[in-house]
Amino acid sequence: MPDKVLIYSRLPKSMTQRFADRFDLLDSGGRPAHEVFPAEEIAQIRALITAGGTPLGAADMDRLPSLGAIICYGTGYDGVDLKAAAARNIAVGHSPGANAAAVADVAVMLMLATTRRLVVADRYVRDGSWAEAKPSPLMQPPPSLGGCKVGVYGMGAIGRKIAARVAAFETDIGYFSRTRYDDLPYRYFQSLDALAEWCTVLMIAVRAGAETTHAVNADLLKKLGPDGHVVNISRGSVIDQAALLSALKDGSIAGAGLDVFETEPHVPDELTAQPNLVVTPHIGGNTREAHVAMQACVIANLAAFFAGEKLPYRVKS
Repeated sequence: MPDKVLIYSRLPKSMTQRFADRFDLLDSGGRPAHEVFPAEEIAQIRALITAGGTPLGAADMDRLPSLGAIICYGTGYDGVDLKAAAARNIAVGHSPGANAAAVADVAVMLMLATTRRLVVADRYVRDGSWAEAKPSPLMQPPPSLGGCKVGVYGMGAIGRKIAARVAAFETDIGYFSRTRYDDLPYRYFQSLDALAEWCTVLMIAVRAGAETTHAVNADLLKKLGPDGHVVNISRGSVIDQAALLSALKDGSIAGAGLDVFETEPHVPDELTAQPNLVVTPHIGGNTREAHVAMQACVIANLAAFFAGEKLPYRVKS
């Protein structure tokens, strides 16, 4: 019999079909498993697949008495209580780097859209303002990207790909990360504050966690300055969203590009109403190639677990 695997988060069927070909899937549709399946079936579940940002704590694990593996679909695993998993001898796996190229592409897209005011320019044409030669403060010439200082917060797989891409725009690149990498040609900063004071565009590519929650706050945004832009493709928790709204409204920064938000999919109307903000619905890793790569990591992790082997893509806590 195929091994039973719980689909813990709400995932589209198109994303789980490859798993169904290998395993016996129990899809709870995002609801708690104990509300959907009988106790005897829950007792047989040894592994589950979850979106990394979905909360999965000690109490949730205890409802699955045979659980031995939590496999995150994607790179992130911030929703999983790693200490609780370790205490219960539950292995946690993810898909490191599988969607890095796709996410980096969206980061650059958002950088260009916010610095060159794509949404404002698009609307200026569509509503007839260009044809009528209407004056618009947001259509004033912005600074050029050539020679622009781009700061990358978090130099993991995604951060590295972002840096490689923005280098093509003849920008100066600096970064702040937990680790200083000798193999990188970019300037390293000892703190996020120092990076923000130096750069014009701050690209957030850091992993979410307690230490990065609201790391980008009101004080940091002020350090970016009135010509500064912030782009976030990591997790919404990294930015203090209320502080960002204030900075966008009072001109403390020039603009922002967001693919992630504090409470998804609900984004405050006041935030989305800001003309100097560009938003996308958490689509960073949403390419066909990225999904194929992430699914391959999930399958490899599950296959290894059920074979009694170590997960090839285990989270290093």
